[in-house]
Amino acid sequence: QVQLVESGGGLVQAGGSLRLSCAASGSIRSINAMGWYRQAPGKQRELVATITSGGSTNYADSVKGRFTISRDNAKNTVYLQMNSLEPEDTAVYYCHADVIRYSWSAYEYSYWGQGTQVTVSS
Repeated sequence: QVQLVESGGGLVQAGGSLRLSCAASGSIRSINAMGWYRQAPGKQRELVATITSGGSTNYADSVKGRFTISRDNAKNTVYLQMNSLEPEDTAVYYCHADVIRYSWSAYEYSYWGQGTQVTVSS
């Protein structure tokens, strides 16, 4: 099995910064894309940012220029540096990973973390 464990959420004032981390562990051969998604109360889960194993990134328009996604492949860890936070960024943030578990198959298993709360006060 594979586990994704997030950390780094919390309460911050508008304009502040937070850094989220997500470490994957378990039966992992390699990880393709990793990413962060968020879900605000009463809203659907939405993409925040993704990063491939080669380092290519993709961001939601609402966070471009403020958030930076990065990863450490040796540690199976993905990070989200969030700057200039706004009250609209308040949500539960979820880590996601596409994991290849076996050497004989390129099948990607999809895993989610348990979520970490980010609250931005005005």
